[in-house]
Amino acid sequence: MFQLTLADIGQIWPLFMWAIVIVAAIGCCMGFKEFVWFMSVGYGFAVMCIGAFLLIFGLVTGHITLAAGLMAALFIIYGYRLGGYILKRELTNAAYRKTLASTGSTKALPVPVSAVMWVLFALLYTAQTSAVTYRVVNQSADNAFAFLGAAIMALAILGEATADRQKSAAKKQNPKRFCDTGLFKIVRCPNYFCEILFWVGVTVSGIGAVQGKQWIIVLIALVLIVFIMYNSAQRLELRHEKTYGLDRAYQKYSDTVPLLFPFTRHYHSMKVYRD
Repeated sequence: MFQLTLADIGQIWPLFMWAIVIVAAIGCCMGFKEFVWFMSVGYGFAVMCIGAFLLIFGLVTGHITLAAGLMAALFIIYGYRLGGYILKRELTNAAYRKTLASTGSTKALPVPVSAVMWVLFALLYTAQTSAVTYRVVNQSADNAFAFLGAAIMALAILGEATADRQKSAAKKQNPKRFCDTGLFKIVRCPNYFCEILFWVGVTVSGIGAVQGKQWIIVLIALVLIVFIMYNSAQRLELRHEKTYGLDRAYQKYSDTVPLLFPFTRHYHSMKVYRD
């Protein structure tokens, strides 16, 4: 039977992790203004803050390796790019704001509810970044998996930035048409795929550094982010069906290009209605 002792809990969630929770909470506190910001702008900025904290802590104490420092820097780049891009879009794109408003996600929740969600998201972001945190806490030496994970993370950041540029260019050229250029020829939701890829890289980087039952936190976080991204892809598909569903070109596109995972035959996540 699976059992956890106090020693196991101390290993899985050392005191240092609570410092990360506080840093993540600071990064995503703007969710009190608009609930959706807990998981959009705040998501990116929380990861950025965690990366900065790990890097500063490691440099000050000397408890950081080249690979861990590189991954902390990638957290900063990833979080700044994602959070900054979303914030700019929400503040300057009236059409996008209108879409968000129609979903009700721009409304502020009662403070007690927001406080609970704030803590939960801070815990989630702490768990998502935990493979790198464990590497610092365990003072693990660099290995091939650390650099492989960092390479995957960097590739994912590049993929997300490329997809954002390609979609912006396509919408600028024809605002009323769906985007099917560049990476969107391979998968309909390249941003969400690259999001998953980034956290797969983080998980890979933990091999040889994450110890024993610490993997519980790392793997639960990975499963959660895959679920969240798949659910986000489903909701985006539904919006696209409502907007472009009667367009024959979109029908052909959505029937031949995978939704989330490239080179698979998973074209639709739900039954779609086009009448």
